[in-house]
Amino acid sequence: MVEKKNIFIGFIIACFFMSPLAIAPASATDWPMFQEDLNHSAYLDEASDFNPDAWLFQTKGILTSPVISDKILYFGSSSGLLNALNVNDGSSVWNYQAGGNITGSPVIAGDDIYFGSGDSYLYALDKKTGDELWKYKTGNSIESSPAIDNGIIYFGSDDQRLYALNTTNGAMKWEFQTTNAIKSAPTISNGSVFFGSDDGNIYSVNINNGTQNWAYNTGNAVETSPAINNTTMYMGTTNGNFYALNTATGAILWTYNLNDTIKSSAVLDPNDNTVFVGSDSGNFTALDMRDGTLKWSVNTGNVESTAALMGDNIVVTSTTGTLYVLNKYSGKEVWSYMPGYYVFNSPLTSPIVYGDDIFAGDNNGNMYAMDFSRKVGAPSMYLYYVAAIIIVIFAGLIALRVLMGRRRKKGE
Repeated sequence: MVEKKNIFIGFIIACFFMSPLAIAPASATDWPMFQEDLNHSAYLDEASDFNPDAWLFQTKGILTSPVISDKILYFGSSSGLLNALNVNDGSSVWNYQAGGNITGSPVIAGDDIYFGSGDSYLYALDKKTGDELWKYKTGNSIESSPAIDNGIIYFGSDDQRLYALNTTNGAMKWEFQTTNAIKSAPTISNGSVFFGSDDGNIYSVNINNGTQNWAYNTGNAVETSPAINNTTMYMGTTNGNFYALNTATGAILWTYNLNDTIKSSAVLDPNDNTVFVGSDSGNFTALDMRDGTLKWSVNTGNVESTAALMGDNIVVTSTTGTLYVLNKYSGKEVWSYMPGYYVFNSPLTSPIVYGDDIFAGDNNGNMYAMDFSRKVGAPSMYLYYVAAIIIVIFAGLIALRVLMGRRRKKGE
């Protein structure tokens, strides 16, 4: 009787892991760059107009955070491959092989897509075909996600420079020299470019000629990207301090210590006066934008990615391989998804939101489309591995039980 019960339990568990996933609606509005727009708001609020499947796409290497334009999802990987996928079903549209790893999110403007690579080149491709239009060589790897404004693309390089190039032909407009690598994605606001550097400074540079407006030295590398609302910029550093600075002067308005390295860029919700940020302390934290007062902090595991707002919720990924949807007012968990099922966990990229769908990749080369409206994740490849492990364990238990039964009979 016990043996039959064990078989039944094993069957139920296997069925649970193999259950099919549903279909989700999504928005047709674009998410064309890292954190969605030039101010890095990481927010999109549009009605859905079509029904894509929840899907999984497998490639190689650690993936970048994706971007979306005209219902095509674009992302790069550490293998140097830039992929273009159909948002509806995850089918491949085209791919392009760069000469080095891609670590920063691409940016889209008009009919073109731009991204940097570890081979020191910034690439410009036709977003519909993947054909190369031009490329510009810097002095070292490009890990910074670019930003585009009025036909000029801005990006940092590990050669310690911030570049401003013409998007049409790659001609350089100006360059700005720092004293260490620039991995921070620049933010553009009110005629200035804002970014951080591994030299410990947060910089403000004139958008027209590349001259320095001001620099604030934090004492530690600054690899996060600024988020701006009106005249205030929010940014964290590797020393654990999170800063609110005046964009005109660089003066500190307030600081908050998160007790560990901050690699997660801030997300702002001006309607609720809240700034959200993660850290290597294992927490995801909400602060008051006005004075840095703590609103709530939730343990999610280390957060090195950047979150995305989704209505009354905020989507967070952690190095534990879990995606969380949290209520933005309380931090209470609304839904979570772990594609690795504890056994095959891998850190997830910064998520993006598209209608009711959530897209994020992992460090094993998998891009997931998840359906928040039905609270289901993409059909993870690990599902079958876990099911196989359960079957093997179950078969082992049965074999062990049979063996023990034979030994008892021999002893009688």
